[in-house]
Amino acid sequence: MEYTLSQLAEQVGGTIVGNGDCVISCVAPVEDAGAGAISFVSSPKFVKYLADTRAEAVIVKEAQAVDLPVPALVVTNPRATYGRIASLLYPSFRPAAGVHATAVIENQAKIDPSAYIGANAVIESGAVIGANTYIGAGCVIGRNARIGTNTYIHANVTVYFDCHVGNDCIIHSGAVIGADGFGFEHDEGSWVKIPQIGIVRIGNQVEIGACSTVDRGAVSDTVVEDGVKLDNHIQIGHGAKIGEHSIMSNGVGVAGSTTVGKNVIVGGMAGIRDNIEIADNVMITAMSLVSKSLDKPGSYSSGTPIDDTRNWRKNTVRFRQLDELAKRVQQLEKLVNK
Repeated sequence: MEYTLSQLAEQVGGTIVGNGDCVISCVAPVEDAGAGAISFVSSPKFVKYLADTRAEAVIVKEAQAVDLPVPALVVTNPRATYGRIASLLYPSFRPAAGVHATAVIENQAKIDPSAYIGANAVIESGAVIGANTYIGAGCVIGRNARIGTNTYIHANVTVYFDCHVGNDCIIHSGAVIGADGFGFEHDEGSWVKIPQIGIVRIGNQVEIGACSTVDRGAVSDTVVEDGVKLDNHIQIGHGAKIGEHSIMSNGVGVAGSTTVGKNVIVGGMAGIRDNIEIADNVMITAMSLVSKSLDKPGSYSSGTPIDDTRNWRKNTVRFRQLDELAKRVQQLEKLVNK
């Protein structure tokens, strides 16, 4: 795809400084870019490359749009603008509408004529596939499941029976939507399985990474609201609710019946226990363990940062002594007060 800088500005906004007729055909890092490429600078450490860049154009903030050797698109958020432009220059591949000859479409499944169903995909009875939706090779869409419009489901994704996926979503390979939640009750030396009778409801403009799982609800539904972005290898437990525009990095686990608010950011490998609530606008840093509700916005952390092994061992021993030390301090405080 090719656009002039002026055409891109019409699509994504911003103010042009310099020649708006230059033609953009690709993206590249500002330090390595050449003819036809557009670059962006959002971090101060890359500003030094602007003076000598050979890019066709650059995306910058207003403060950086001074004495540039190439045209610029001036915006408030260069990285976000770069993302929108990259999406225009590199659109997702979508084959022509139709059903592959090896796909299995059961009776009473409803597939919009503009949708595409890939090789060896299975669409079970009662499932509904919306307009302009792509179902990749090897996917299984369970009975009575509903997939919205303009959604892209990559190869080998399973959406279990009765579950709902909204419009404009992306689900990557290996994801499983609607498997049983981990529901068991210990009774007389064995585990009794609790039937998981809820479903999964995924909103619009949600992206779910490869090999992530969203369990169906035990009783109430598991809900992933509009605009949520989940990285690879994420586990969302039964009956959990993830609020609008929250984002989670690789390896996060959210246990069952927990509510995560809107605009929450969760770092990689963090764990969130069951039956708690996370307020809106919370940030949880990587590797943190959330063991209680967080009722106020802000940044939260737990765990200890990496250290050389000798110091780490010493500090681990001291950590185990904290309770004893706290009791001794309390006793000393009583003596002082007397």
